[in-house]
Amino acid sequence: MSIDPIKRNNVSVSGNLAAGQSIVFVHGFGTDQHAWEAVAKAFSCDFRIVLLDNVGAGASAPEAFVQHRYLNLQQYAKDLIEVCQALEIEQAIVVGHSVGGMIALLAALEAPVLFAKLVLLGSSPRYLDEAGYQGGFSKADIANVYDSVVADYSAWVDSIAPLAMMNADRPQLTRHFSDSLKAIPKDRALTILCAILQSDHRQSLHQLEIPTLIVQTASDYAVPLAIGEYLQQHIPNSHLAVIDAEGHLPHVSVPEKVLAAMMPFIYPEPSAP
Repeated sequence: MSIDPIKRNNVSVSGNLAAGQSIVFVHGFGTDQHAWEAVAKAFSCDFRIVLLDNVGAGASAPEAFVQHRYLNLQQYAKDLIEVCQALEIEQAIVVGHSVGGMIALLAALEAPVLFAKLVLLGSSPRYLDEAGYQGGFSKADIANVYDSVVADYSAWVDSIAPLAMMNADRPQLTRHFSDSLKAIPKDRALTILCAILQSDHRQSLHQLEIPTLIVQTASDYAVPLAIGEYLQQHIPNSHLAVIDAEGHLPHVSVPEKVLAAMMPFIYPEPSAP
């Protein structure tokens, strides 16, 4: 069954519709396109803003989530490519949070004409630790995630949401993220988590040729700072910006700090003659 990409991913287009360049935002697990509102708004005068919901999230077409297609990140990347092609986008800036960053990276490798720059916010090519690599999770940690989701998804969300959001002085942020997670059916959440936690895209990093900004908070439960450093070391034309913030969702908790890191990359100073 073929579904129109714009409907499938609940795509919205706003900002300067006459602009020559688009910024495409790809959200991470547990959120949808609304997570980008504060960040995207800052670019709305100069760019066409493209927001979407990954299949399985937000208001994406429910019938599009066929489990066996989304057991890895390749189908998500294909979806992103199809959205850009449907909108006749080329040389866009693509901004991805968490798994959305890896989805964007894979799409950029598969269809390089579509993208001119990449921003990775709290993204990881592999979550599992191994000798010489700090992914942040042991095999036991990941097994515990699966077991906890199966046993009591709501309780798992209640335990993970404050760790991911941090910012304990603003409990409303945690409540909002928790509600967003709980809106995902348990079986679907488990499939998405498998696609994320079993991924390993380290071998793809060196292939990326477009300029890349890596934005990382100083403290992130899901993606340790060592991951941001690893990305910077293995993506050829990249720069790491560490922001003074906590949590895995800084575009929600401190959008102004994310924007401060992004602005010089989106609006580079002209080279001296």
